Amino acid sequence: MKNIVVTDVPRVDERMLAELAEYGVATVHEAMGRSGLVGPIVQARQDGARIAGSAVTVLCWPGDNLMIHAAVEQCQPDDILVVTTVSESLDGSFGELFATALMHRGVRGIVTTGGVRDLVDLRAMGFPVWSGAQNAQGTVKATPGSVNVPITVGRVTIRPGDAIVADDDGVLCVPSNTIEAALIASRARVAKEAVSREAYLRGELSLDRNNLRGLLRDLGVDYLSAADHDARG
Repeated sequence: MKNIVVTDVPRVDERMLAELAEYGVATVHEAMGRSGLVGPIVQARQDGARIAGSAVTVLCWPGDNLMIHAAVEQCQPDDILVVTTVSESLDGSFGELFATALMHRGVRGIVTTGGVRDLVDLRAMGFPVWSGAQNAQGTVKATPGSVNVPITVGRVTIRPGDAIVADDDGVLCVPSNTIEAALIASRARVAKEAVSREAYLRGELSLDRNNLRGLLRDLGVDYLSAADHDARG
């Protein structure tokens, strides 16, 4: 595969990003038909961060962060850097100095299947990180890769310019050509959940609201008193 850096990828409208971030990963994931979730291959390394941004993608060689250096130059405000390697690597390819450079450029955070280090500093800086590991093991700068090409992270293919949503629940990719549909579906889901929330505050049960009693019966679930249960042994 040819090693390239693509310099002019499209970005997502800032208002769309703000709305996606407000809804969060779980809501948008459900609204999208439970698609786009990266999965547990990456974990939040801080509490409470909720961001959305345009993907700048990076494909690195294992144990090598050369292409992250190349990617920093391509980053713009409201971007999220998304990094993976051609084969599994959990070395600490990202730390405080990279975060300093990215924050200067207005980048909102990083998602990487690799390792990160300097976590105390990253948390103090308020630079959000989702990574495959916490690992002080350093990397080299020797092998070429690519920036702003399609990459696979966990369960999904991420393309440059896709919307990335990330919070404590995980990381979600919203393909650039489905963002408007995802927002429409998310608005509807939020409205529906608001009605359900009011019902639960009044004491209604989800069993009744979602018509689940009949399903339990059809699946053979019996309700027994404690005495009947003990009598059955």
